[in-house]
Amino acid sequence: TFQVDADGLLGVTAEEQTSGVRSSIVVKPSYGLTEGEIETMLRDSMTYAETDIQARMLREQQVDADRVLEAVEAALAADGAELLSVDERSEIDDAVIALRLARESATVDQIKAAMEKLDAATAEFAARRMDAGVRKLLAGHTLDEFESE
Repeated sequence: TFQVDADGLLGVTAEEQTSGVRSSIVVKPSYGLTEGEIETMLRDSMTYAETDIQARMLREQQVDADRVLEAVEAALAADGAELLSVDERSEIDDAVIALRLARESATVDQIKAAMEKLDAATAEFAARRMDAGVRKLLAGHTLDEFESE
């Protein structure tokens, strides 16, 4: 939010939408900014707003890609050898490489598409990991032990 008061002071307030963190600053003319410079700054901020939004969306998508890559790599290291065939592992590895490449040099839509491809490639692996985890938890127990009274 931009606001110029009667004294020519420019007040700028920004709020990060996801966390709600709010910050503000007052730009005073005594710092060497003329009314024309302030006006130019306001116009520039409006002119580049769309570019800034696109840059933020790209960065957020890159962070999501990093998170997914980290999770997949940890899962592969933990259970990949025992739960995947060579062909399945190859398909997942190809999807990981595609996401890494998209993350570095692609658009938001291309990163999303690469993440969806990796998600599809790992769906069966994720199901097997869950099944293996449940089997491990139930080993040595009967179903009656888990029934609530």
